[in-house]
Amino acid sequence: MKRAALLPLLLLAACAAPPADEAQGPSSQTPLAREAARIIPEQRFTTVDYLIVDKSERLMVAYAGGQPVKAWRGLQFGDAPKGHKQFEGDERTPEGTYTIEGRNPGSAYHLSLKVSYPNAADRAFARARGRSPGGDIFLHGQPNSLPFGRMPGDWTDGCIAFSNDEIEELWRIVPDGTAIEIRP
Repeated sequence: MKRAALLPLLLLAACAAPPADEAQGPSSQTPLAREAARIIPEQRFTTVDYLIVDKSERLMVAYAGGQPVKAWRGLQFGDAPKGHKQFEGDERTPEGTYTIEGRNPGSAYHLSLKVSYPNAADRAFARARGRSPGGDIFLHGQPNSLPFGRMPGDWTDGCIAFSNDEIEELWRIVPDGTAIEIRP
């Protein structure tokens, strides 16, 4: 008899809404992934004015006028992708805020956009340790010698690699002087 009385209570409890704190809990998406999800596919833009790269997500989001307009996933980094680039040859991709300071149509990789690494703090850090901070950090496509597709895994010396189609799009929409924030 007691079991029959409990059954309606269990059914009623199963239909109840979750507790308020559980219903409004944190999203399983990271903040940058949430930004990428806000992109309106048909939104028109000709250039972007800010780039955010998240190394751990292998994601870059481009902004125009403060709004996310485009996202690229599956980015490739240096052979040692974790941590901030500190020295020449450490195979790391820098972290921090830099600018796109030039472009190289004759690159050994399919097009390249130069990142302003090293900045003054990067040079001072390396100098204090008697080392070179390195340089020549770019957003670029795949090696020109690669007939098609993508190199597997992380393979650059600290640059950020895209497919050739992706870097062609970036070449068109990212003007020199664009800020790029690279996050761990």
